[in-house]
Amino acid sequence: MIDFKLNKEGLAHNIAKAKEQGIIIPTIAQMRNPDLIPVKIKDKLKKTSMQAVDPVNLFRISWKNEQKERGGLFSDAPNYIEIPKKLTGVNARILAMPGKWFPTGCHKVGASFGCLAPRLVTGQLDVEKHKSVWPSTGNYCRGGAFNARLLGAVGVAVLPEEMSRERFDWLDSIGAEVIKTPGGESNVAEIFAKTKELKADPMYQILNQFEDMGNPMWHYNVSGYAMCEVFEAAKKKGDRFAGVALTSGSAGILSSGDRVKDAYPNAKLAVGEALQCPTILSNGFGYHRIEGIGDKHIPWIHNVKNTDMVIDIDDNDSQELLRLFNTPEGQQYLKDELGLSQKEIKQLTWLGISGIANVLCCIKMAKYYELTEHDVLVTVLTDSAVMYQSRVEELNEELGAYSVVKAAKDHAVHMLGLKTDNMMELSYQDRKRVHNLKYFTWVEQQGKTVEELNALWYDKEHTWDAAHKAANKLDELICEFNEATGLLK
Repeated sequence: MIDFKLNKEGLAHNIAKAKEQGIIIPTIAQMRNPDLIPVKIKDKLKKTSMQAVDPVNLFRISWKNEQKERGGLFSDAPNYIEIPKKLTGVNARILAMPGKWFPTGCHKVGASFGCLAPRLVTGQLDVEKHKSVWPSTGNYCRGGAFNARLLGAVGVAVLPEEMSRERFDWLDSIGAEVIKTPGGESNVAEIFAKTKELKADPMYQILNQFEDMGNPMWHYNVSGYAMCEVFEAAKKKGDRFAGVALTSGSAGILSSGDRVKDAYPNAKLAVGEALQCPTILSNGFGYHRIEGIGDKHIPWIHNVKNTDMVIDIDDNDSQELLRLFNTPEGQQYLKDELGLSQKEIKQLTWLGISGIANVLCCIKMAKYYELTEHDVLVTVLTDSAVMYQSRVEELNEELGAYSVVKAAKDHAVHMLGLKTDNMMELSYQDRKRVHNLKYFTWVEQQGKTVEELNALWYDKEHTWDAAHKAANKLDELICEFNEATGLLK
């Protein structure tokens, strides 16, 4: 669970650092509802680039940022786009919330805040003594390194050496320390091994997104509420909130589905994974190319008991559609053959590889449940194609020059041609099987106990509910921290 035990010495150091560097920390409530942000903060945001390494950008960890690279404030409703039915081929409405309009261009900056903030405002992480370590396949460690800089701490990014070049370039640009581990997207075990090695040195504080309850706490209280607001803002007469479909990276984002199901009990929650590594579907393993989603283990923070379906996506589908959405030839097809507007075509560049996979999960879910035009599915676009231009170049080199004819084929095969294979509605026993897979990673290898594992299944009140409600305690401590710095006076 989230530990709020105070370390007075560390807290004093953190308050002093914040006062020295002008760091004011936002509350979870302000991230959910930016109307609560003080006017003096908003005045500074009007002069600041969204990607600036400036503490004021902590207040832009929100789904409601205006779509401006500089000087933007906030919208009344969270950002979302509706994926055109001419593209998806299904009747159901698919609404997608883009991570592009967060600092770092990815919503993982929020999850990393949820993990770091409790340690900072309790003094458990002492900025004078500790370095924060962010194990990830890319976006979480970017968000963690960014937040660490903004909060006066040192961040260490741990990620596989085969991740996209843009990830490493970005980390270099903000001066983050980087540790490369062997392999690519599928090599999460190697990341764990490196962080276990670092943990032996008391200088390092490990903020593991796969097990830290600050991750689902943030997503439940910010992303989950945003999804509900998106549905209410977009719904038409007779519309139903049919469900949420999300690929599992650290699984933190899946807790937004927990919030949706609390508000709309008939909604379904589907988890996606790569067909090339079907861990949830069939206890499988393998190597895949959907950057940003995890595999070969079940994250500790995945509330499997509340998950209704697993959907496997062929990584080739996401790769080919990346080219369709991000090449002149593909965009020409979208304009001339499908009649998409320039605005719609531009919005499709907001889909990174995992975002494409999320939309594909929604399409398969819509087909499986035979959803109608009154059914609404919601998903997120973790990051945008900005992080994957090198992948587009690699695909062009590997597969040859793109063309309008190839774009038409890719749309027909990799999106319109999706079927309801390689997916499963999870029965009680199916969910228990998946949950039990946590034993091999977390009990045998990472030091959790069987009692803790069983509590995740049997004791919702003191595990998942407690994590979600911890946002209230965190906000209290954040307010006390800001009061101690005196910077809001």
